[in-house]
Amino acid sequence: MTAATARSASTFDRILSLERLAALPSAALAELYRRGAVPDDLTELDGRPKGRVLAVRGAERGAPGRLVRAAAGHPAFPWDGKSFWSQAATEGRGTNRVVLFGRRFTCAPFATRVEPSALDGQPCVRIDYAATGNPWPVSRIRDELREVAPDLFLGPALWTRRDGAALLMWFAVDFDTPA
Repeated sequence: MTAATARSASTFDRILSLERLAALPSAALAELYRRGAVPDDLTELDGRPKGRVLAVRGAERGAPGRLVRAAAGHPAFPWDGKSFWSQAATEGRGTNRVVLFGRRFTCAPFATRVEPSALDGQPCVRIDYAATGNPWPVSRIRDELREVAPDLFLGPALWTRRDGAALLMWFAVDFDTPA
């Protein structure tokens, strides 16, 4: 956990988990993200945290929202999380982990670095799929992360366009629950 996160973490933040984040509406996730912090050093991300899709744009309320939350929280949901390894304090690499029919795969490699968020211009950990030569449409996705509680990172998955980026979904990775 970064010093900034430690100073700003409230009692509520310390009890956050993937399950509790999944129960929050997008507006609350956006507020938590705005308050989040970036690690002082990207080596803090080294590992295989468990991932969870939290909310998908256009399917957040009612039956679609309940279905997304139930599917994303089910053990058979294919996306398992991300794996990170630093190359320096300021940059790194990683892959997404998928489990299909009991077999583990890695896909969609990415580069990481700290840069301004497409959402609010403040620092974030940018997950860059274009930098590693992924095919279209994967190369058009921009993920971001900020630490919102000790070892719990929240971020948007965005679709990059000529005029900016559009929110696709919210996701989180939990380093306290490694895969």
